[in-house]
Amino acid sequence: MIALTEEIRDHQFRYYVLDKPIISDGEFDVLLKRLQSLEAKHPELKDSNSPSDLVGGGFSTHFTQHDHIEKMMSLDNVFGADELNLWFDRIEKSGLKNSWLCEVKVDGLAINLLYEKGKLIRALTRGNGTTGEDVTLNVKTISSVPHELSGKKIPELLEVRGEVFFPVEAFNDFNDGLEEEGKQRFANPRNAAAGSLRQKDPRVTATRPLSMVVHGIGASSGVEFTSQSGAYELLKSWGLPTSNRFKVATSRKDVIEFINHYEKHRHDVEHEIDGAVVKVNEISIQSELGFTSRAPKWAIAFKYPPEEVTTKLLDIRVSVGRTGRVTPFAFMEPVVVAGSTVTNATLHNQEEVERKGILIGDTVIIRKAGDVIPEVLGPVLELRTGKETKFVMPELCPDCGSKLRAMSEGDVDLRCPNSQSCPAQLRERIYYIGSRAALDIDVLGYEAATVLLSDGLLRDEAGLFGLTSKDLEGSSFFKKKDGTLGANAEKFLLALDSAKSQPLWRVIVALSIRHVGPTAAQALAKNFGSIERIQSASIEELAEVAGVGEIIAESVIEWFSIEWHKEIIRAWGSAGVLLVDVPKENNSPQTLSGMTLVVTGSLVDFTRDGVSEVIAAHGGKASSSVSKKTDYVVVGDAPGSKAAKAEELGVRILDEAGFKALLRGEKP
Repeated sequence: MIALTEEIRDHQFRYYVLDKPIISDGEFDVLLKRLQSLEAKHPELKDSNSPSDLVGGGFSTHFTQHDHIEKMMSLDNVFGADELNLWFDRIEKSGLKNSWLCEVKVDGLAINLLYEKGKLIRALTRGNGTTGEDVTLNVKTISSVPHELSGKKIPELLEVRGEVFFPVEAFNDFNDGLEEEGKQRFANPRNAAAGSLRQKDPRVTATRPLSMVVHGIGASSGVEFTSQSGAYELLKSWGLPTSNRFKVATSRKDVIEFINHYEKHRHDVEHEIDGAVVKVNEISIQSELGFTSRAPKWAIAFKYPPEEVTTKLLDIRVSVGRTGRVTPFAFMEPVVVAGSTVTNATLHNQEEVERKGILIGDTVIIRKAGDVIPEVLGPVLELRTGKETKFVMPELCPDCGSKLRAMSEGDVDLRCPNSQSCPAQLRERIYYIGSRAALDIDVLGYEAATVLLSDGLLRDEAGLFGLTSKDLEGSSFFKKKDGTLGANAEKFLLALDSAKSQPLWRVIVALSIRHVGPTAAQALAKNFGSIERIQSASIEELAEVAGVGEIIAESVIEWFSIEWHKEIIRAWGSAGVLLVDVPKENNSPQTLSGMTLVVTGSLVDFTRDGVSEVIAAHGGKASSSVSKKTDYVVVGDAPGSKAAKAEELGVRILDEAGFKALLRGEKP
């Protein structure tokens, strides 16, 4: 469960922060459902900050953070008629008579617009549902978003939720332009929209033909909505971009007809869609049904199955990643699927190739799952000619010639053990250091990483922060035609200097320690406070940290046992990279000093992440499991087994009001 939680949070980071997911939406849904199933069977082992309870994407970037006035929820998903009918049954068991609002599910970037007295004050991404990134200036470049509302009875305050998207036709033209300029194409419209909206310079965003559609309301004052459809009419009258692709249905049959219609006509819509959304239309009934900790009970997303096509598998090749993992991938005849041309698809490992029965030369079925990552489902056996050949995993690394081996007993993945000097691993690691997942170093992209190594400016990552302008003179990549250094050299050196003061957890991520993603890195930084303390910690001390565990602890111990890894730390430290955690200033009264608290269920005024931060800020420890050493268990709506465990052990139980009193230093 710990490993699965870490994997899910890593994928959320890639999706919400990097805009570069490495698995499909469908694959992510499988991981999340598996975690939810395990948590249902073993509630006592559930992490208090489990991604099953949280709206995804609560990660920091270089944009300013602001809180939403009203929490910005996600949606629960169903994948077929049976699951949808179970949801209908739960709604109708309440005895409430209602109609349904059906609308298409836009595959874009969720945005919250805040209007005060009709003027657009702020635009935030969803973030973790409570706090989002301020992208106001960039959103103001979108022509369909009014800077000031018009019409009658403008509300005093209004939060409007919607999706920013890249129209498909405009996206295709934009991508063609990038290709003509020799630049990398965007994978899909959703990534293009997210990347465009996160530009540091709004002038760049203004050149991108983004659009927006609104589909929900957050906080409001000076206005009352009686129905979802009526709310859309009002929003439209104020000049906000609403969709005409919705329908008010009075029966399940009408809802199913709407869903089926748009599944057949998904490519007739001006933007990408990945499903349909069904909502209770009456606002009063929405209020009665309420919310879970992450989603409204009165709405559901019906996700369409990914699209599938067939093509010829020309070859199976392998690539080497930054931790040495050697991954087979399919090289195919180009084919258009889900709106883009595909030539490569992942095959994970040799065991997966054998399990699917794929041969080189097969006609294969590929699915661009979730409209993001192409996946080979299997061969079309009827079309085999007998000339197909079996794939054999190479014994040697294709980049350095080292003998490949499994890194541990039972590991199905083969790895190149030459981590220090394998060109592919070096290139991938240095590129990763510059990515937004790690230290976010401007200019240090894939091309720059390749050039730094091929031109001999770097032997490995140890020398990265010691690079000077004189060093860069030895590379044509950083020079202009007249031989002087170009603007990218100055930008690169400034970015390197800025990266030295990045938070400790980002430095840990940048080291490419196997299994250590952002969540584990943050836990290590918080609990140990410095690279030196992490390096000297025992495996038991590391494994005890929530979010780390034994597997990650073993990887950390192994990484720091290698001498050239230690040299990276020494070199970075000497160059001025911050290797200690600098805590934020905390002015909260230490009313929980020495106490251990466990929170179960949903609280009204605190999110799951937020309540843990509040406990820590007041000097307490937020734990995920109840024991005799627990001082208090705070119980909210729909608590799990932890409340019963507290009663069994005689641990004191608080409601939310009692918890607030404890924070104030009062007797609860």
